[in-house]
Amino acid sequence: MRWFRPLAIGALCAALAACTTSPTGRSQLLLLSDQQLNEMGREAFMQYQQDLPTAGGASQRYVQCIADAVVAELPPQERDQGWEIRVFESEQPNAFALPGGYMGVNTGMLDIAENQDQLASVIAHEIAHVLANHANERASTQSATQLGLSVISSASGLQGPGGQQLMGVLGMGAQYGIILPFSRRHESEADTIGLHLMAQAGFDPRASVTLWQNMQAASDGSPPAWLSTHPSQGQRIDGLQADMDRALEMYDQARKSDRTPNCPRP
Repeated sequence: MRWFRPLAIGALCAALAACTTSPTGRSQLLLLSDQQLNEMGREAFMQYQQDLPTAGGASQRYVQCIADAVVAELPPQERDQGWEIRVFESEQPNAFALPGGYMGVNTGMLDIAENQDQLASVIAHEIAHVLANHANERASTQSATQLGLSVISSASGLQGPGGQQLMGVLGMGAQYGIILPFSRRHESEADTIGLHLMAQAGFDPRASVTLWQNMQAASDGSPPAWLSTHPSQGQRIDGLQADMDRALEMYDQARKSDRTPNCPRP
């Protein structure tokens, strides 16, 4: 399937001139407008609030305090979009940030993250997804993939039963050869960007490794990395440690500049 990416993505980039770069310099295909993404984020956030009750009080203040410190380090356009943060009552250790400035943290994540620095690594990672336009890139990649499969089907005359079977195989190749690797790449990129964000905000970046060790200990098992939209915990820890020296320099500079968050854990 190595020939598939140039057909489905490279040709579309040339036709629509929609290729750009992420904050780490990686090439991206972005087809959706900010308005479309923000509306999708708003709708998803509203649905989440309908599905789960929210937790207020000390938990909300704790998460808000950490999020505010991280958001303060964002570029002006992202920082000033009025982030809306909610804590949701759910045992699942999950968190998310959506285009348009919407963020949620489940109470189950507060059990895994033992202190403000560990939770900051989660929040910074999720904000990094928004900062790097990953939602746009994922949606655009899926659209390009479907377009590429349609082009192959029409151009090759694969309309009969045998052709449909072959297209099914091609579709599986596209899923495991294009879409999932992009998702894993997004997660690794968000780890790197988030590590820098939390350090710049004055949170100890070494806590990110401890957080993933906690996640690993609490995990009941996960699929192989090549069949997952996320890298394995071990891969994530290795990636974080590889960039730790730079993050610690940022952390030291933040502390010298009196960026010392103090968010009491409930």
